Amino acid sequence: MTTSEIDRQNVLNNRFALEEVQRVIGLKGIIFEKEYKFTKHQVASFFDVTDRAISNCLKSNENELRKNGYDVLKGNRLKMFKLSAAKADVWEVNFLNKTPQLGVFNYRSFINLAMLLSKSDRAREVRSIILDIVLDTINKRTGGNTKYINQRDEDFIFNLLQNKDYHRELVIALRDCVNLGKIKFIIYNDKIYKTVFREDADEYRKILRLGSEDDERNTMYSEVLDIIASIETGFADVLRKEYEKKGRQLSQQEADDLYVNFEKQRLWVPLINKARQKMVSRDLCFRDALHEKLSDYIGAVSSEDFDRFIGEKSMELSERLETYIEALKRLKDRK
Repeated sequence: MTTSEIDRQNVLNNRFALEEVQRVIGLKGIIFEKEYKFTKHQVASFFDVTDRAISNCLKSNENELRKNGYDVLKGNRLKMFKLSAAKADVWEVNFLNKTPQLGVFNYRSFINLAMLLSKSDRAREVRSIILDIVLDTINKRTGGNTKYINQRDEDFIFNLLQNKDYHRELVIALRDCVNLGKIKFIIYNDKIYKTVFREDADEYRKILRLGSEDDERNTMYSEVLDIIASIETGFADVLRKEYEKKGRQLSQQEADDLYVNFEKQRLWVPLINKARQKMVSRDLCFRDALHEKLSDYIGAVSSEDFDRFIGEKSMELSERLETYIEALKRLKDRK
């Protein structure tokens, strides 16, 4: 946490973990603009460091801390804050009256600070609490099984079924248009995976620690299924057009050449980049699985993604299917 901004941001974007950390730590500040605020001196006292240590940390990490809620109050906002501090009977209020501007931390930036103060024993204790709670929160909300955390997304079922249709298009096109044995289905499946993941199917399975009974597509996020479906249906169309043009099945070399030209199209770049960033970042955060060949794409998981996969709208696939079945039954009864 002290060395990786991505790891820190993954904590700070997980509101479920932050709420629990706040409850466990129990620190209360000055209520201002509907949330707790803490002055520099208050956080220095809590972490048992000097005010200068907080100032140095701010100087080195101001952009990150501001992004996560650190704020400098001036003018009317500062006057209102001083009134709030006076009502809270904070001993610093006399000092506050003399300052023309004041930096304050909200709870999110306070936790951010705890992950930056590498030399504070109290901050180290807070980081230990954070780590335990983050792991416990994800485990509780997923039932301890993150292999299929992608299926908790409400869009997953539709995308998976749609993906199967587009995959079938490619399978039929390969069967009809390419003069090669059954291995052609494995060969071109791997080519597509390498286009998207820079990994073939076996590499993908090893990284996610899948068993022989696991279908790798059942572990893929909606955005990944979308790009794979686009490539499969697009390449199926390319194969069929070339087959009709030549009036015969294509050799493997001819089909390979078609695929090389097809995957080089610039239209794939933003879509593939997005799918890579989503997959590698989420897998590292939720599954503790690292796709090394995509390490350049690792970023923080967004707050929206935490809501999407462990929030109130997320649910196990079996639960979601039950709700769909109940909805279909109600529609049938109306008829």
